[in-house]
Amino acid sequence: MAELRSPAAPLEFPAVRRTHLDAMSNEIGVWQHAVGSVPNPAFGFCTDDVARALVVDVLHARELGWAAIAASADRSVRFLEEAYEPQSGRFRNFRGAEGNWLDSGGSEDCHARAMAGLAAVMSDGADPDLVARAERLFALSLRAAGALTALRPVAAAILACDAALEGGMVRETEDVHRKLTARLVAAFDDVASARDWPWPDQVLTYENALLPRALVVAGKRLEDERSVRVGCDVLDWLVAAQTSREGAFSPIGNRWWPRGGPRSLFDQQPIEATATLLAAEAAYSVTRVERYRGAARMAYNWFLGDNLLGVQLADTSSGGCFDALTPRGANENQGAESTLMWLTALEHIRHLGPRS
Repeated sequence: MAELRSPAAPLEFPAVRRTHLDAMSNEIGVWQHAVGSVPNPAFGFCTDDVARALVVDVLHARELGWAAIAASADRSVRFLEEAYEPQSGRFRNFRGAEGNWLDSGGSEDCHARAMAGLAAVMSDGADPDLVARAERLFALSLRAAGALTALRPVAAAILACDAALEGGMVRETEDVHRKLTARLVAAFDDVASARDWPWPDQVLTYENALLPRALVVAGKRLEDERSVRVGCDVLDWLVAAQTSREGAFSPIGNRWWPRGGPRSLFDQQPIEATATLLAAEAAYSVTRVERYRGAARMAYNWFLGDNLLGVQLADTSSGGCFDALTPRGANENQGAESTLMWLTALEHIRHLGPRS
């Protein structure tokens, strides 16, 4: 495994800042895109980002108290309620600036992310009425969740089910959790021992660390040591592949990495750093192996300039984040996904704490 360098300065824990998130929101939800730091209504809203915002609200409640985020969380749950389509049992994803829905029965990714937002409320929400609304909608989502096949949505739904189980919702949740875990484990059965490419697809694309994170978390819940071991081994491989010779986090760029071919260096996106941080946090919580906390710190510091170009992507004064690290520097648009990834990373690293 590549050596992880210690950051040049002590780890920073900036205060919670919701200035940019608030600017990116209106009475419907969170705008998808921005031009610079200004929302761009032309692209409307998406369930993906609203679900991510709900997760951030729950995380921020730990620092600010529930009252500070109550209105935002209520708005996001309402958005998900309106996104749910009874005929398909799935969540619609794209919504115009006026609130009109632009699709029917959204993607598998969208469905799993909606479940993750609801599960966050169920696990840590402080408003009983909001928790009950989230539980009702989560229960409705389980039927379609059991039919998910793409590995990233499968992994995300496993994590959502785990959070829901943590919140006490058993019933069908346990069955869906086991079914999806078996599906993800089976995908790695034939490849996990291959040192050069322990991956079930021939191309590494986006949010890759989501898969080993789900293996580790599910393995812990099911007391399956093999799943934990496979998840940790795959995460080790991903971290090594995405660590520069200087020891900085360098995620796969958005032209991806085909097996046997060159890996893309740019554009590097915040979702990769946060996915890696969360997977490393999960591995550390199970194994207490210090290198995973180091990997989480490395991914976090990518936001603060410990990257290939030395460019800070997070705006710690507003809570915003640039959309990508490009060969020429930062893409200075501050859309919803990048901002929510930074805010998620900050709260998880705050909880993980400094190296002992």
